[in-house]
Amino acid sequence: MQTKRYSMMSEYELRTEIAQLNEKAKKAEQLGMVNEFAVLERKILMAKAYLLDPNQFKQGEVYEIEGDPGVRFHIHYMNGIFAWGKRDNDQAQEEGIPISLLKK
Repeated sequence: MQTKRYSMMSEYELRTEIAQLNEKAKKAEQLGMVNEFAVLERKILMAKAYLLDPNQFKQGEVYEIEGDPGVRFHIHYMNGIFAWGKRDNDQAQEEGIPISLLKK
């Protein structure tokens, strides 16, 4: 049970949490627990985002989205560990995604 917010964890605690979540996700996947697996995957992405430096992601830059090949994400602004902007295939919808999903 998570008792401490990711934003308050040290790098070591985050890496330990990610390892534990990965184990739980593997078990959930093996047992066919699709919803549980999806929740754990999101938690992993959030924890990984706190291992990154948000200052490395800049307004106006374009990134690929992990797990969505060929789709590029245009950052309009940053808010903590979230990049807010639009995907190049959906210019109408602005969204916030964890920086752990972005790659150059």
